[in-house]
Amino acid sequence: MQGTQRILTIFGTRPEAIKLFPLVHALAGDSRFVSGVCVTAQHRGMLDQVLQISGVVPDHDLDLMQPDQTLDTLTANLLTGIGKVLDQEKPDWVVVQGDTATAMCGALAAYYRKIPVAHVEAGLRSGNIHHPWPEEVNRKIIGSFAALHCAPTETSARALIAENVDPATVHVTGNTVIDALQWITARIAADPVLASGLADLETRFAGRRIIGVTSHRRENFGEGMRAIAEAIRRIAARPDVAVIYPVHLNPNVRSVMQEQLAGLDNVALIEPLDYPHFARLIGLSYLMLTDSGGVQEEAPALGKPVLVMRETTERPEGVEAGTARLVGTDADRIVAETFRLLDDEAAYAAMARAHNPFGDGHSAQRIVDLLAARG
Repeated sequence: MQGTQRILTIFGTRPEAIKLFPLVHALAGDSRFVSGVCVTAQHRGMLDQVLQISGVVPDHDLDLMQPDQTLDTLTANLLTGIGKVLDQEKPDWVVVQGDTATAMCGALAAYYRKIPVAHVEAGLRSGNIHHPWPEEVNRKIIGSFAALHCAPTETSARALIAENVDPATVHVTGNTVIDALQWITARIAADPVLASGLADLETRFAGRRIIGVTSHRRENFGEGMRAIAEAIRRIAARPDVAVIYPVHLNPNVRSVMQEQLAGLDNVALIEPLDYPHFARLIGLSYLMLTDSGGVQEEAPALGKPVLVMRETTERPEGVEAGTARLVGTDADRIVAETFRLLDDEAAYAAMARAHNPFGDGHSAQRIVDLLAARG
């Protein structure tokens, strides 16, 4: 098509798919672009769930997931696999999101071919290269050469400029995760069957305040994960609460949680949820306990306080705005901060009503317009 730009969007994990499908939709509906999608399937099953619900059909599927593969094996396979796709497609721009191995390798493969890279959710920094690991280094690598930095907030934009990134390439767009959440909640409202799989738990835990939990960070494996499990067990001893915990498939998580929490009456250890059901879980929950990045952005959009079970966060905006609180992985502190929100209505209301700093639902269109301006 004459006068159009060829855009190749590359992703491989469920969180990337959630944050990029609004952009893929926007690009596909815009005559200024020929839009292609390459997935690496770094996460196979969880990725496919998002592709199905969002209606995204990849043009290339590298299917690279292998059990227990090392990061260097994964990195080598990603670089060579994506490189072959780039040589075939010859895009004008490559779009990557966030800080996964797929994002870093997709950007690096494009750089090797002098293809400009647009980095969605650019500029997140914890300041510690080991927390989160290896994501902090992945995103710093992308940030060192991307041609367009789509920063979700002013804080992330300032972090890039502090690293001597050209300010003309840095733009605050908001976070596309809010676009995605608004899209899926509207779909659920129109068709509740999409998220009806939690109905039995809703009935089982009627009259109790539900605490949603996610935990899977590599840096928490071992002692941190055991402390998180202990905290959940102590919280669940209260008769007025219930815990719903979609347990990550990684055995470093699953074995610990099964050992400490299986069989407790008001703890539901369930399989990982697809995107509609996860959005429903946030909506059902009184508060969220998490070491995830995305939940720190999503839960405040639905008015749910977030206690972050990490020592650092690359999303300080939530902490500064009051929507999130860092509680680390000390069991005593996790329990104390959870009980404070359960027992202090004013403390809860202050977090639940705080302004969400991460977006307004129009981030994808802003990114599309930025790409068009560079045509």
